Amino acid sequence: MKVVITGANGMLGKDLQRVFAGNELVALKRDDLDITSLNDSVGIMKRLQPDIVIHLAAYTDVDGSELDPEKAYAVNGLGTRNIAMSCEEVKCPIMYISSDYVFDGARNEPYNEWDATNPVNKYGLSKLMGENFVSTLTNRFYIVRTSWLYGSNGNNFVDTMKKLFTERDEIDVVDDQRGCPTFTYDLALALKELAGRGYGTYHITNSSVCSWYEFAVEIASLSGTRTKIRTTTSDQFNRPAKRPAFSVLGNTMLKLEGISELRHWKDALKEYMKEQGRV
Repeated sequence: MKVVITGANGMLGKDLQRVFAGNELVALKRDDLDITSLNDSVGIMKRLQPDIVIHLAAYTDVDGSELDPEKAYAVNGLGTRNIAMSCEEVKCPIMYISSDYVFDGARNEPYNEWDATNPVNKYGLSKLMGENFVSTLTNRFYIVRTSWLYGSNGNNFVDTMKKLFTERDEIDVVDDQRGCPTFTYDLALALKELAGRGYGTYHITNSSVCSWYEFAVEIASLSGTRTKIRTTTSDQFNRPAKRPAFSVLGNTMLKLEGISELRHWKDALKEYMKEQGRV
């Protein structure tokens, strides 16, 4: 199987290259493909003739998207449109990685794949734009929503906390946002298993739920730090973009498709920190 990955240089991209080793793999980085150009996108896909495209390339700065929404719309919206059109041109499936931020977080139970979307920030809206383009421009698609990603080769909450533990005696972490921390290696394994299964929209995260504060406490416990972690609320941080308070994803379609749920987020976190030499 010939697998093309866009945005291949990030956390998930690197792990996908690990799990798809043995396949014919084309890892496209930013310099290799300008997804905002339809001509470039179509030309490259026609040349490569992939069996599946896993589309990761995105503008992921949530606050930056609020300050410059047109950039987010251009990359996450029109860029995804271009990849979807390119895939339709060569008759291959697209697997588009989307976000829990397409939901508003106003409920207190996990969101299923068919629940109504209602993003509360421009980043979430740009990812929803991408979803809508994918689902209308081709019928060979996987839309995969995930959340709170961490892994090697990229900025993430785990590494940020570890750095802060070495710099401060006390840190404040919000306790009024709840979600599902997801290890990119576990996600990559699930994406590989999903490829070739039934098309549609899927939620894929590690199991169970926590707040950012609870996540930080677990990181601290595994790190053995003496830094004190205090709870705070989102309104104490003057950030441009609003975050959904409860963006927990129910992995219902994954289970219906017969794919095992990912392990508990605490178990995944422990493995990641061991790999990084931090436990």
